[in-house]
Amino acid sequence: MANGPVLLIGTRKGAWMLTGDAQRGTWRETEPMFLGHIVHHAVLDPRDHRTLLLATRTGHLGPTVFRSQDLGQTWTEASRPPAFAAGDPLERSLRAVFWLSPGHAEEAGVWYAGGSPQGLFRSEDGGDTWAPMAGWNDHPNWPAWAEWPEEGTPDGSMLHSVCIDPRDPAHLYLGLSAGGVFETVDGGSDWAPLNAGSVAAFLPDEEPEYGHDPHCIRLHPLQPDRLYQQNHCGIYRMDRPEGRWVRVGDNMPTEVGDIGFPIELHPRDPDTAWVFPMDGTDVWPRTSPDGRPAVYVTRDAGESWARRDAGLPERAWLTVKRQAMTLDDSHPVGVYFGTTSGEVWASADEGDSWNQIASHLPEIYAVEFADPVDRSS
Repeated sequence: MANGPVLLIGTRKGAWMLTGDAQRGTWRETEPMFLGHIVHHAVLDPRDHRTLLLATRTGHLGPTVFRSQDLGQTWTEASRPPAFAAGDPLERSLRAVFWLSPGHAEEAGVWYAGGSPQGLFRSEDGGDTWAPMAGWNDHPNWPAWAEWPEEGTPDGSMLHSVCIDPRDPAHLYLGLSAGGVFETVDGGSDWAPLNAGSVAAFLPDEEPEYGHDPHCIRLHPLQPDRLYQQNHCGIYRMDRPEGRWVRVGDNMPTEVGDIGFPIELHPRDPDTAWVFPMDGTDVWPRTSPDGRPAVYVTRDAGESWARRDAGLPERAWLTVKRQAMTLDDSHPVGVYFGTTSGEVWASADEGDSWNQIASHLPEIYAVEFADPVDRSS
């Protein structure tokens, strides 16, 4: 069992782990796990520091979830993986388990999974058995919210960014790509769109009630009335109870823009966030703007942004997917991201400088920080 920080890497062709020393200066790469499988997400339960879930699929075996209790040394497939209910009237079939979120801190064993198409599933036994959440999957507005069966996004639709209010396990947010941001205050029995202020420039009505394309949503654990999202149409912040998104990405440099996939929040400072912009112009190349990769950070809740590229390549045509950026909780905070070109980059000084800690991996879909040691005592 590792004693240092661990990064869980999901790729188009399997999963890897990177284990760092206490100073986060040296990293060791494991052999691949699930080689050849598409690994959309891998997450260690922060409540027990032991249960590791991995969402995967192959072309012929379909989507499922695997569980490990020993940090990936051995794995067991869920005895009942996520799936739409038998006899589903819309005839939906799950193509991928796209997102995994541990439940509320007081609900041990509870997990949520987002799928493609945009189904929501819940486990109450640490990820062994999963049940569809009827309040969402069978909501009368689901076909309209999820754009079913058209599914307008290029890579297919997905439900992602399941965020739980730390004050109330019945209060959840989620994102649909495409569809928008949605909220429940009753544990998932009913849902409502939460998209006011967000622009959907690709629709005839650019400010609809739903139909947006959030790429990633984050809720700050210490100030849970503050949310951020990296959207298809910019970077936004919301402060409740106003319930309206403000486009803080307008403060990014014009030549860079505010289009990208990931957004990550400082664990102790609700005003600090990191993004990785990409070229979202014309036909959406999905590469670094002008081939010059950089992370941008705000320390004033989006009022201003600063470029951080020390150590990164001067020219590189890559980008970072929505689950492929993560933070640790050290002092100072470590920032990490994985690229579409198979590299993992790390910063031990909150993004001021960068080092490559892995290379030549398959296309990276997800990077998650994991702490296998309970440091609360």
